[in-house]
Amino acid sequence: MPPGARKRVRVLLPLPLAGTYDYALPAGMAAGPGAFVVVPLGPRRMIGVIWDGEGDTAQVGDNRLRLVEEVLDAPPMTDSLRRFVDWVAAYTLAPPGAVLRMAMSAPGALEPPAPQAGWRAASPRPEGPRLTPERLRVLEALGAGTMAGGQLAEAAGVSPGVVRGMADHGLLVPALLDRPASFALPTHSPAHLGPEQEAAAEALKAKVAARGFSVSVLSGVTGSGKTEVYLDAIGEALRQGRQTLVLLPEIALSSQWLERFRRRFGTQPALWHSEVASGQRKRTWRAVAEGEAPVLVGARSALFLPFPDLGLVIVDEEHETAFKQEDGVIYNARDMAVVRAQMANAACVLVSATPSLETVANMEAGRYEGFHLPVRHGGAAMPEIRAIDMRATPPERGRFLAPPLTEAIHETLARGEQAMLFLNRRGYAPLTLCRACGHRLQCPNCSAWLVEHRAQRRLQCHHCGHADPIPPQCPECGNEGTLVPVGPGVERIQEEAAMLFPEARRLVMASDTLPGPAAAAEAARQIEEREVDLVIGTQIVAKGWHFPHLTLVGVVDADLGLAGGDLRAAERTMQLLHQVAGRAGRAERPGRVLVQTYAPEHPVMQALVADDMPGFLEAEKTTREPGHWPPYGRLAALIVSSEDPVAADRTARDLGLAAPGGAGIQVLGPAPAPLALLRGRHRRRLLLKAERGVRVQPILREWLARVDVPNDVRVQVDVDPVGFL
Repeated sequence: MPPGARKRVRVLLPLPLAGTYDYALPAGMAAGPGAFVVVPLGPRRMIGVIWDGEGDTAQVGDNRLRLVEEVLDAPPMTDSLRRFVDWVAAYTLAPPGAVLRMAMSAPGALEPPAPQAGWRAASPRPEGPRLTPERLRVLEALGAGTMAGGQLAEAAGVSPGVVRGMADHGLLVPALLDRPASFALPTHSPAHLGPEQEAAAEALKAKVAARGFSVSVLSGVTGSGKTEVYLDAIGEALRQGRQTLVLLPEIALSSQWLERFRRRFGTQPALWHSEVASGQRKRTWRAVAEGEAPVLVGARSALFLPFPDLGLVIVDEEHETAFKQEDGVIYNARDMAVVRAQMANAACVLVSATPSLETVANMEAGRYEGFHLPVRHGGAAMPEIRAIDMRATPPERGRFLAPPLTEAIHETLARGEQAMLFLNRRGYAPLTLCRACGHRLQCPNCSAWLVEHRAQRRLQCHHCGHADPIPPQCPECGNEGTLVPVGPGVERIQEEAAMLFPEARRLVMASDTLPGPAAAAEAARQIEEREVDLVIGTQIVAKGWHFPHLTLVGVVDADLGLAGGDLRAAERTMQLLHQVAGRAGRAERPGRVLVQTYAPEHPVMQALVADDMPGFLEAEKTTREPGHWPPYGRLAALIVSSEDPVAADRTARDLGLAAPGGAGIQVLGPAPAPLALLRGRHRRRLLLKAERGVRVQPILREWLARVDVPNDVRVQVDVDPVGFL
């Protein structure tokens, strides 16, 4: 075939490049948009995706085109996912190839999976072995299909030893697994819903059955059964034969959620998060792409999985800032989930007891439809919330729990009930200083104090991970025995609790004590089975847990999140405290929440005690709306960083001089970021503030094009920032 007759294709590679490269398909090779192909790039061979549109003949002549080497035997990337990659790249100003890389996070899955060994029921069934109830459950779960041993044991709710024993007795025989089986049954165990839940569930099921794009907000008091309502919507998606994506903000939350799902549908969904092993990730990616994973629950990166027929997207705890990715491609998974659903023609459900002000504003504007559950499920009452004024009843010197709180814990434990202490600080103490010279132990790579972790006898930076052993003497003045911890972390509260409540069985729940879902599941089991009397935790305990015997929550330092000038500090503090308060009294016994604060007159504390979330959000609206602050205006941040502080300052200055102007636009900065040094890089920030109707992306592109950025300087763009560190 002459060179001019070759079909020219555009290939997007998973690299931080501005666009596609042109290649030619050799004679006899057929591949269209979405196909995964192997192409040469310099001396390397890379996997890319054929992108939409014809190649550009003006860029590279036919005689210089390199050939596509191979078309991989994998389901092509769907049109909706390709459009989503392009949309995210355009919105975040990220290179399309960097976004594509997130959609190709399991490249090994692009090769057809090797056949897996599994089991099928023996036919005819041998007459000798006894069919115990456990063995009958295995045969029922297996049916006429084949399953891997571990999956079969899980589906039947038995130990792997039962499956092995059945194989030894000839009840099961080896078989190859052609493809993963799907056992999610919408009719397995229907939920028993109250009137308000039933109405919300029917409305959400109707959205799914319509097979079109919509955004619904499912809100309600903590413990009102929001999860059971949206599980009904998942059941409708299963009946429609369409896939469901559920996003959770913390992978540790998945343990109790997975158990609810198993009870409802008779099996487990597919999982996608950082703790999933690489082999399982490959199998899951392939199962999703082939439509064999009807339901997937995962972290924010699951948005980029290749669903061929996505019918429902659920974002649980939609207000959580954990949905914002701060490194690489900077995006908010909550907002991108709405776009993903729109491009897949799917229903999207945002779920929260404390919806973000952005979501509330979208409901008020008519873009989202709201469904609210006003009462707790099963007749449980909302907990009584009371503020403890630390100025009037301070703790003893050197302690952090005020007398009213310690007395309430004693009473709760005496009744055989469980209590929780909440402090959103990991470790033993957030700061260590020398009482002789005043030296503070700081991270060498970040503008942050080193946090003491006494159990591990180390000081650690929670931003870059740098760790040092606790020194025996002050590194500044050399005095021994003068280093003292300042302030409490959960380890220090655990130490105080051990002294005050020596008979209580205690458990610390924090991200460094619960490193993954398995550890979180074990902690939840211990609490549910009443092997724990007192739970001490960070923000991980605030989200989604259901502990029926926990009746008292004590917030050690409710003022913690209000410090600093963060735009959303009050909103986040209110959401966090409201969520952690919701852990109390979720069953038949009434709950109490005691909040230690030095500012009980603060609007956040007043709204919390009055249980007035709508009133608080209305007050926030009146504060932000006149100044066009989000969600009533737009923000975009430029973060300039370099290992050389002079280079960072120079580039930030140049960007400031080239800043755009005009009606409805304001640029703030440059200024040092609150974390002016992070992971060894000096950081400066500029903030573009615009009125709501202004499209900031073209302005940002033009602004960045005016400034030559040196190779040793990095400029990150954060559209719609949620944090300002």
